[in-house]
Amino acid sequence: MHSHAESTFPNECCGFFYGSDQTVRNVTLAVPVENSKEGDQRRRFEISAFDYMQAEKFANENDLTLLGIYHSHPNHPARPSEHDLKQAVPFFSYIIVSVMNGKVADTTSWQLNNELKFVEEKIENEIVTK
Repeated sequence: MHSHAESTFPNECCGFFYGSDQTVRNVTLAVPVENSKEGDQRRRFEISAFDYMQAEKFANENDLTLLGIYHSHPNHPARPSEHDLKQAVPFFSYIIVSVMNGKVADTTSWQLNNELKFVEEKIENEIVTK
């Protein structure tokens, strides 16, 4: 996720992440997808319906759970925007990678609560490889 976010800077990147959902969510795989947003990709991302269907299919075929979507915030904090909230659905986690001047600055994860407001999730044992 981090290398994808840095490589697409100053535009937003996006992708899916997979793993298991037992007592805690364990992310084992992140897969980048194309930001299909037309227009200014520096402030918005969009995932095509086809890419979403492919992500669900991949999860089913590989005995994984599609846990959520990640995207970057170029030169902006790793906090969900109002637009992010409007697009969010229950169950998914939303990882946001803040990229400041081309370098990852922060990574957070969020999930909707019962009142449909974002609650920050704790990220443990973050492993970043380059």
